[in-house]
Amino acid sequence: MKLKVTAVDEQLRVTYEENVHFDTDLPEFRTQGGVYVHSDRLTVTSPVLMWVKALDVILEKMKSSGFNFAQVKALSGAGQQHGSVYWKEGAHHILKNLSPDLPLHQSLKACFSVSDSPIWMDSSTASQCFSLEKTVGGAQQLANITGSRAYERFTGNQIAKIYSQNPEVYIQTERITLVSSFAASLFLGDYAPIDYSDGSGMNLLQICDKRWSMTCLNACAPGLEEKLGHTVPSSSVLGSIAPYYIQRYGFSPDCKVVAFTGDNPASLAGMRLEEGDIAISLGTSDTLFLWIQEPMPATEGHILCNPVDSRAYMALLCFKNGSLMRERIRDDCASGSWDEFSKALTSTVTGNNGNLGFYFDVMEITPEAVGIHRFNKDNKKVPDFPKEVEIRALIEGQFMAKRIHAEKLGYKIMPKTRILATGGASHNKEILQVLADVFNTPVYTIDTANSACLGCAYRAIHGLVAETSVSLADVVKLAPAPRLVVTPAAEADEMTS
Repeated sequence: MKLKVTAVDEQLRVTYEENVHFDTDLPEFRTQGGVYVHSDRLTVTSPVLMWVKALDVILEKMKSSGFNFAQVKALSGAGQQHGSVYWKEGAHHILKNLSPDLPLHQSLKACFSVSDSPIWMDSSTASQCFSLEKTVGGAQQLANITGSRAYERFTGNQIAKIYSQNPEVYIQTERITLVSSFAASLFLGDYAPIDYSDGSGMNLLQICDKRWSMTCLNACAPGLEEKLGHTVPSSSVLGSIAPYYIQRYGFSPDCKVVAFTGDNPASLAGMRLEEGDIAISLGTSDTLFLWIQEPMPATEGHILCNPVDSRAYMALLCFKNGSLMRERIRDDCASGSWDEFSKALTSTVTGNNGNLGFYFDVMEITPEAVGIHRFNKDNKKVPDFPKEVEIRALIEGQFMAKRIHAEKLGYKIMPKTRILATGGASHNKEILQVLADVFNTPVYTIDTANSACLGCAYRAIHGLVAETSVSLADVVKLAPAPRLVVTPAAEADEMTS
């Protein structure tokens, strides 16, 4: 877990990169992977002051390397989604009057009513999730309102837990920010509003009209609307950078702060998704980002407001059984060799002669299922497949599940649809060929090292012109284009129609 910075010039060339590693650069906080896992194994938090001190450290690193802060015209950022920060009564006054003689962590050390922030890994709010869904009329109804059923890591449920366990702490809190708007607040020297995109990962925002749902707010804690403040479009200019940074680091007084967002929305911007596109990250878990015009919220997957087009949406689907499952079948059926695995895919036909499998070594998220399930061409369950059939059944099954669940959320394949593939398996052309065939659309690869960070830099540039209706795609057209790797086989059209 790190804090990262990326700077780009007007030609979108990366001119500077730096990072601070929480565990090794800030050992005094004694985190593992940047977090504390509590004794119940469900509660997972991060110390807020560690994040503040990491910003101090990275800015000092930049200063000592000779980075020219005066040239920065705009900045934006991203925070890990679903984490939340609780500002104590009186913190606003301190934030607005930071002394340039002191590092941030010294000025802000007494500003937080909750010292360890709940983060995305936390799964301790099952009872709050149940209560929220019951209040609104069920999981599907909550998804219709907020884009997702109740999730334990989502901010509304975390706030409800804090209120129920420590009502006095909640009462002492004057503002609740997401990690993203918390970081923006540090640069603004004022409480930054939550942006639509990150705000739609809270189980609190009505994704259609982008207002807080009073039913959801009241189900979580009293007086919550005032503590959250208003929401803003993700491309909003929030204001100019705080005097603290001008005096301490030499930023220009004209440097603008563009709304910060979540890490997943920032990655969508960094990968430069456009209408109709799909981004697939093929890693330990497989993740899909989808650009959607007309969402159909479901109890599996998430609909978020689109971070680069406030009229559109993005969908997020996560599948736990990704690369680890592929590696297990490679070991079992291809002697541990990716070359053998690829040969098996090449030697079998698209559609696998009707043989299909679904492979879940661990309990899957989408759908909630576990175990190995094989079906022959007569749709009868069978105990095993020949090795090469097993390999194709795994890969086709994985990608068919992704397409089915994407379409359930309202995704429609268009003539100009592209799949942008990243992650470990995106280096395997034969796997990507199956992906192209299942979706019947071309697959491109894109270098997404630090895609969230790069997306923030792109969004900062876009924020300066967004009010003139210039699209992010226009702003970033100078960036390197994705590389076409495979196109669907001729027979793919018959298989997917």
